[in-house]
Amino acid sequence: MITKKIFNDTETAFSLKSDSELNRAIFLFEMIDRPLLVKAGTALTKAALTFHLPVETLIKKTIFNQFCGGVTEKDCMPTIQKMHSKHLHSILDYSVEGKEKESEFEKAIERKTNIVKFIADKEALPFAVFKPTAIGRFEIWQKVSANANLSLEEEEEWQRIKNRVNKICEVAYKSDVRLLADAEESWMQDAADVLMEEMMFKYNREKAIIFNTLQCYRWDRLQYLKDLHGRAKEQGFIVGAKIVRGAYLEKENARAAKMGYLSPICENKEATDVNYNGAVTYCLAHIDDISVFIGSHNEMSNYLALQVMEDKEIAKDDDRVWFSQLFGMSEHISYNLAKEGYNVAKLVPFGPVREVVPYLIRRAEENTSVKGQTGRELALLYEERKRRGGEIMKSNRESELVS
Repeated sequence: MITKKIFNDTETAFSLKSDSELNRAIFLFEMIDRPLLVKAGTALTKAALTFHLPVETLIKKTIFNQFCGGVTEKDCMPTIQKMHSKHLHSILDYSVEGKEKESEFEKAIERKTNIVKFIADKEALPFAVFKPTAIGRFEIWQKVSANANLSLEEEEEWQRIKNRVNKICEVAYKSDVRLLADAEESWMQDAADVLMEEMMFKYNREKAIIFNTLQCYRWDRLQYLKDLHGRAKEQGFIVGAKIVRGAYLEKENARAAKMGYLSPICENKEATDVNYNGAVTYCLAHIDDISVFIGSHNEMSNYLALQVMEDKEIAKDDDRVWFSQLFGMSEHISYNLAKEGYNVAKLVPFGPVREVVPYLIRRAEENTSVKGQTGRELALLYEERKRRGGEIMKSNRESELVS
């Protein structure tokens, strides 16, 4: 039975943060803890960028440096290497969103495949990631998900999207780099699910290279996981499952209410937690058939996974089980899991400051909306600042005694 509570060790959690970086994090989370301030700041940031006001330097020195690794892959490498010195891995995520043109999608897939090649020989970077709508128009994913009739031009566009997905999966397979496909809104996700299952069938014959993401705030995902597992056993492939709670809750509920259909979202957070924990437990119970990537900032879900691993006698460093949190958040979970010998990877977004602002805004809004998330971050940051203050006082007293 796991009785040791490891997530309260702030010295380990913030070991790479200087005093100034610690204070910057405290300042930012204090701001994020005020919903009205986040709302106003979001509106002002969007307006400033629209009118090309010189705010990029301010953004870079504050929220960008907290939640992003840099502007380019090479910018991120010093931070990635520092984290790896603490046995913490990284996942480079080129977080540019909202493109619409074919030329932009071609550019995006080229960038993503180059990232796969870039990390192929780097132990600190065991995963790559891509967002389906970054390489194809949302409307096409949506139409295919709805089984709508496509025009000849749309059929050709859908084929190009499938070719791009296969291209990055093939490069990942040949490079022996695991690839995570993000999940998005439910009304485009069916097409992504079907396509990623085809990629698993093609490339996951010996081990999990391709991972699809399950958002467990959807009440149907646990059954989907079980059905996927059944098909995988019949067809002879390994499931790669990234398990997350989900990022589009308000949008999902609003659309369902507006269009008059049953919301795909669980009725409350408690139901989501049950669904999430059920999915993680199911994956760990079938570890010979499913490789699992546990993306969670929830302490209890992480503790549950540790308990199940111990009960099932799954080694801490079993390469079929990975934990993950976002860069700049939940350091108390990431660094302490890594210290204990578990496989852990931070998702490290990067890209031009102006282009990653939508990602940064979403991070701020999610921290504001998740009950208790920002308060927990702040409490731990305050605790570490207090601990460091005590260390300084102790050092001063010892110096006085010696002198």
